Amino acid sequence: MHTTTLKLVTIVTERILEDRLLRLITAKGAKGYTLTQATGKGSRGVRASEWEGPDTRIETLVGPDVADAIVAEIAGKYFEHYAVIVFVQDAEVVRGEKYL
Repeated sequence: MHTTTLKLVTIVTERILEDRLLRLITAKGAKGYTLTQATGKGSRGVRASEWEGPDTRIETLVGPDVADAIVAEIAGKYFEHYAVIVFVQDAEVVRGEKYL
């Protein structure tokens, strides 16, 4: 079975950024994403009040250049003022050419 090495970019953020970040990752070249609700506790405390709703977890499989572009823009625009974390991992993907 043939695999392609891609980057799995995972973004966990407050729900208010969901639409903006989905537009950002697709504008940078992501072909798709997985979106799930998330709850947890971090440096900004426990989140997910009834008013705010649960946090958002966005995952996308992309090439290295797209991953770098996504991370750089999120870091530049959102890290200072929002609860957001981004991490990138290598992923061996079957049918990975679909994501490039």
